[in-house]
Amino acid sequence: MLKIGMGYDIHKLGPGRTLIIGGIEIPFFKGLWGHSDADVLIHAVIDALLGACALGDIGNHFPDSDPQYKGISSLELLARIEEKISNLGRLEHLDSTIVAERPRMAPYIEAMRARIAETLKVPVEKISIKAKTAEGTGPVGEGLAIEAYAIALVDR
Repeated sequence: MLKIGMGYDIHKLGPGRTLIIGGIEIPFFKGLWGHSDADVLIHAVIDALLGACALGDIGNHFPDSDPQYKGISSLELLARIEEKISNLGRLEHLDSTIVAERPRMAPYIEAMRARIAETLKVPVEKISIKAKTAEGTGPVGEGLAIEAYAIALVDR
């Protein structure tokens, strides 16, 4: 049985943080703010996977009120989710979109795909990542935030 899950995340950009998206450190003068490393792409991916398996959302599994997740790598969270869902199904395809005005994501997409595929223990061909801008509109377009969307197809 094929199941689809959708994920979304947004985080504010600000000084004093390292920018990590898709498990890759991206040189930039701002980073994303959040309880963990605030990796919007990985958070959207986690929610998509959890949705396809009807297991709630990232906050149910890793609440920001729990100090053990303060500053944690989102790839570590993704690895924990992979362990949970591996008994329930097999990822067939993951499609995702990063929306950021700056920095440009294109130079990092292949490394992101490889990192996510490795963490999920699937061939990189099952991982799709696209990058878009917000064309100067809203908080993303004004350079105040970065957001990501993901859809997972899981064979259960």
